Amino acid sequence: MAAIINPRKVAIVGCGFVGSASAFALMQSGLFSEMVLIDVDHDRAEGEALDIAHGMAFGSPMNIYAGDYSDIDDAAITVITAGANQAPGETRLDLVNKNVAIFKSIIPQIAERDYQGILLVVSNPVDILTYVALKLSGMPANRVLGSGTTLDTARFKYALGEHLGVDPRNVHARIIGEHGDSEIAAWSLANISGIPLNDFCELRGHTDHQRNMDRIAEEVKNAAYEIIKKKRATYYGIAMTVKRICEAITRDEKPILPVSNYIDGEYGLHDIVLSMPAVVGASGIEYQVPIKINETETEQLKASAATLRSVIDKLDL
Repeated sequence: MAAIINPRKVAIVGCGFVGSASAFALMQSGLFSEMVLIDVDHDRAEGEALDIAHGMAFGSPMNIYAGDYSDIDDAAITVITAGANQAPGETRLDLVNKNVAIFKSIIPQIAERDYQGILLVVSNPVDILTYVALKLSGMPANRVLGSGTTLDTARFKYALGEHLGVDPRNVHARIIGEHGDSEIAAWSLANISGIPLNDFCELRGHTDHQRNMDRIAEEVKNAAYEIIKKKRATYYGIAMTVKRICEAITRDEKPILPVSNYIDGEYGLHDIVLSMPAVVGASGIEYQVPIKINETETEQLKASAATLRSVIDKLDL
């Protein structure tokens, strides 16, 4: 019999840089009153739990502890960050075989418990691993999602905000497709508080649109590589992304976020997980939001899907 879900409980599987940073961000958020950390290195999980718990006097009360898979039964959200780190010069897709093997040891332990919460996949390559988690768990597609290009989109907004001298929260633009080298900057949808992007650029004295667009898109796509080159890993930005997605679910906020979600028929694509806009709420993916991108972007999206499909087809699932 499935456990009754505790809406104020979160589980994190994997206590490396991303998992521990996400745990810290979620503790500070006040969203949850209970958090269990799970790692193949149980001592590491205990150490992270203690380190964060020792700051509890300055935050919201929370029961945070190291546990095992039996402790996820009643968790509203299980965040999976476990996996090998991306090394300098390594693409996200290069990680696929190592991390699929890790997921084959994790997901069945969740599936056998008839887990009724939401799986949030963060490990890379996130779109492929979300697909793997969906297939191995047998859970409904709406309850298995990945962080997708939510962080890439935040980077995109930040870069445009810096370029234009405007608050990035007023920048409405998205990265779609793969969270990786084939991602697409959806320029045809971009605007600044409803003002067409090129019009706002000219208002700010920028007229070389194509050159600036190419530069910013490359900066966003290569942001993780640059950070990894300088400090060996990225974790703060993705931790804030995890917090944002958990907020959307826990508070049933229903924002539109470009999360990794299952596509089957939309955009002429089938049986694939891509980072595309969806309304995220208490049940996970509430519904997918259709977008009208131009012909070039549509072809880029199909190419991005084909890149992921070619990898998935080689997996033993």
